[in-house]
Amino acid sequence: MKIILFGATGMVGQGVLRECLLDPGIETVLAVGRSPTGQRHARLREIIHDDFLDYSAIESELTGYDACFFCLGVSSVGMREDRYRHLTYDITMAAAATLARLNPGMVFTYVTGRGTDSSEQGRVMWARVKGKTENDLLKLPFKAAYMFRPAGIQPLHGVRSKTGWVQAIYVVSAPLLSYLHRVAPHYMTTSEQLGRAMIKVARGGYPKPVLESEDINAL
Repeated sequence: MKIILFGATGMVGQGVLRECLLDPGIETVLAVGRSPTGQRHARLREIIHDDFLDYSAIESELTGYDACFFCLGVSSVGMREDRYRHLTYDITMAAAATLARLNPGMVFTYVTGRGTDSSEQGRVMWARVKGKTENDLLKLPFKAAYMFRPAGIQPLHGVRSKTGWVQAIYVVSAPLLSYLHRVAPHYMTTSEQLGRAMIKVARGGYPKPVLESEDINAL
């Protein structure tokens, strides 16, 4: 299986990349991003790409892949809706539409979050935007598309947030996160489980297109 990974330098993407490189059934991982991952591996290729709305210059390098794991995301804290929509909806759909055209047999997996609003009508801004993104991804002509909605994610194996204060919270709360993962799987998963579940869904599918934390952990 050949994978394209967006967001490999973020906390979620770091965990997904680790699991992909550990899986002997994955032939190639192509990481597309604005900055290098800093990793070296025989099965890892990287493309540094600045314009996440236009892939015409690199389309020839995006063909022949079996799955895409889209792990790009930003916090909505302090952000206007139009800006958040651009960074969440516009960028995701530009990549997905390109990949659907180039690889119609691809499985596309998108990481959103628990509480995403599929109705697109709720009062919570980020949830509406994520809901529209999910809905429109599911309309694209992929072989299959899956929306992963983890609640809390416990980073493992050296996975770190790029945001200093967020990383500090993870360090301080690590014992609590471990406890919650054991007693409340509806609300907590790990970076390891998330990555493994995405790989498993890309290989074998899943009975429903939207996966919550409990689905991720069960996989």
